[in-house]
Amino acid sequence: MAKRAAPEVNAGSMADIAFLLLIFFLVTTTIETDSGLNRKLPPIEETEPPIIKQKNIFTVLLNGKDQLLVEDELMELKDLRKAAREFLDNGGDGSCDYCKGKKDSDSSDNPDKAIISLKNERETTYKTYIAVQNELVAAYNELRNRRAEELYGKTFAEMEANYNDVNWPGNKTKLKDQIEQIKLDYPQKLSEVQ
Repeated sequence: MAKRAAPEVNAGSMADIAFLLLIFFLVTTTIETDSGLNRKLPPIEETEPPIIKQKNIFTVLLNGKDQLLVEDELMELKDLRKAAREFLDNGGDGSCDYCKGKKDSDSSDNPDKAIISLKNERETTYKTYIAVQNELVAAYNELRNRRAEELYGKTFAEMEANYNDVNWPGNKTKLKDQIEQIKLDYPQKLSEVQ
């Protein structure tokens, strides 16, 4: 009796199937990316930090119950923007010729020296933390809009929108210089501590 050969499994198309499965998983898989706050951090400086007068620091504390303590006084969120704007635009030492504040010697000397310090507890809700940040940034934006109107006849927001518009027909180099000048007049110094 003759021995029969064992039948072979045709594996010729196995590589094709593996390749198709690999392509399927590569196409259908999504990679999650973390989202967060877009903040530009200041560069690391090797020199000693400058001495900052306490009157040039606007302290905003946010507790775990979402209550605001601004400059050692309880404050509602709706009043924060105005208080920050008044602090930034004070011009207490008289060196700011474009400041329209009260020129209070106990408040900030100049927008260039003014720092807003935001500190929150871990129990603070994300919603309130973002709302506080939005109000503080809005105070800077209002002052920048006013300064841009005085110098160039349009708001700072319009100038930035024109600069980002690829179809804007004007001189982008000149516009960028104007935007930088407004940012120098009211530099955003927002220190966040947790």
